[in-house]
Amino acid sequence: MDETPIQVEVLLYEGFDELDGVGPYEVFQTAGAFGGEVEARTVSLDGSGRVTASHGLRVGVDGALGDPDVLVVPGGGWNAGDDRPGARREAERGAVPTAIRDRHETGAIVASVCTGGMLLAEAGVLDGRPAVTHAGALDDLRATRAEVVDARVVDDGDVLTAGGITSGLDLALHLVSRLCGGDVADRVTTELEYDRDPSRVVVTGEADE
Repeated sequence: MDETPIQVEVLLYEGFDELDGVGPYEVFQTAGAFGGEVEARTVSLDGSGRVTASHGLRVGVDGALGDPDVLVVPGGGWNAGDDRPGARREAERGAVPTAIRDRHETGAIVASVCTGGMLLAEAGVLDGRPAVTHAGALDDLRATRAEVVDARVVDDGDVLTAGGITSGLDLALHLVSRLCGGDVADRVTTELEYDRDPSRVVVTGEADE
């Protein structure tokens, strides 16, 4: 009997950073194409219409946020210093942090890229836990209950955080290695022609595979 693939959902919202979301999505989809038991899709809270990213890219989502095994939360717009769409606005609105908290409480691995980590902090899932975010938001993260770590990616088991924008590739490749095996991660790395370095990841918690 075939195993059910690991379901990864990348949560998009108005003003998310393009690479924060699309980079990990491509990593997971490529892993699935290379035999990894994983499937990815893009979602929004309600699944309707298109989402406009921070640099103007308009993205159609695959559906509404469900109950994934892995939830990836991109950042974007936190450091803009105004009321433009993005992570800060979503933190203030509260619906996205609530959705993150609910999925984490029901057993999902929650992973953030860039200032998506601030949405995890607002959700309370970083309380007392090691984490990182974009360099421009580290002071904001220190003002929360998270324990800021000097790392590109922090793996604390069921919660993972990544720093600046391109670190989403490191986070996703690390998760592919963890969930699908090193051979699949190596093939994806070769396909993407990316300089993957596992030493960029600080593992502080036990992986629940």
